[in-house]
Amino acid sequence: QDAFVAFHVDKVLVSKYLKSLQIGELAPDQPSIEPTKNELLVKDFRELRETVEKMGLLEPNQLFFFLHLAHILLLDSAAWLILFYFGTSLLPFVVSLLVLTVSQVQASWLQHDLGHLSVFKKTKWNHLLHKFVMCHLIGASAKWWTLLHSQHHSKPNCFHKDPDIDMHPFLFTLGKKLSVELGIKKKKYMPYNHQHKYFFITLPPLLFPTYFHCHTFYIAYTKRYWVDLAWMMTFYIRFFYTYGSLLEIKSVLAYYFIFRMLESSWFVWVSQMNHIPMDIYYDKNLDWVSTQVQATCNVEQSLFNDWFTGHLNFQIEHHLFPTMPRHNYWKVAPLVKSLCAKHGIEYQCKPLLTAFADIVHSLKNSGELWLDAYLHK
Repeated sequence: QDAFVAFHVDKVLVSKYLKSLQIGELAPDQPSIEPTKNELLVKDFRELRETVEKMGLLEPNQLFFFLHLAHILLLDSAAWLILFYFGTSLLPFVVSLLVLTVSQVQASWLQHDLGHLSVFKKTKWNHLLHKFVMCHLIGASAKWWTLLHSQHHSKPNCFHKDPDIDMHPFLFTLGKKLSVELGIKKKKYMPYNHQHKYFFITLPPLLFPTYFHCHTFYIAYTKRYWVDLAWMMTFYIRFFYTYGSLLEIKSVLAYYFIFRMLESSWFVWVSQMNHIPMDIYYDKNLDWVSTQVQATCNVEQSLFNDWFTGHLNFQIEHHLFPTMPRHNYWKVAPLVKSLCAKHGIEYQCKPLLTAFADIVHSLKNSGELWLDAYLHK
């Protein structure tokens, strides 16, 4: 199946685990494609996948990722050195905060690459460096991220299956159809008609310092990810020891939560610009391409956009080929666009600021749809 091929780099190894699950063969007279799936699209995408492999687009450029890691470590060190050499007055304090925020966000893009096994050819090296970047440099669990993010990629924007939209309906109402459904049922956890306003002061600045902070430790502990927990503690020991030697305890805590809020804001705007404005509903059991493209959109390419978003401006290509190294997305994009045009699938690509604005517009529209359904007698 396309999902199996998309996720697994070492298919020979994974196939060994599948042998125990095989219960028979499909009868010759039975269709191999379910009625809800586009057979011609599936065929064309598999041909595209073969083309991508022949072009070498699944092969990582080691120098690209080495330089990316180097600039993260350089910024991480610079954040502390600014306070060390220039003191802890307001200006160096603020500059240091901004530098560390950039380092942390760029580290989150790199851990994303490693979690998708797209940096090294060997799986074990991806896992090892993933723990270093995610656990030691960022302070979160690598296995926690893999657990949640794999579900997101399997069924993006599918209610009850994609953990990234679990905020519906407790904090926001998402998607046109789900919003109307919530209104008809007369359910109200928040004033959804104002959600496009309170979005600015809730999800972007608070996702990391509150929910993610607690959830990563909770999952790591309950699922007994002891190695991850040990790696995570090295981040906190390093951070509070190095910055605690320069700042008072109150200043250290303020520094920590401010950079987490800045990091969270950057991450949320980038990660949600590709998904929240798109179709959000229950699982329709569509083919791989339709499932991914209907739930994602792209942002225009530029050197800044590529760096700022960690190449997640190519969200469509990333979702179709999750193990592809990000530096090759631009090469496969024209082929994907042609495939979508051939099958009448909308391939959305927009400017960065438009993508940000669409988050707010979609939340406003969803809130209004909920209110109309809620008030309708």
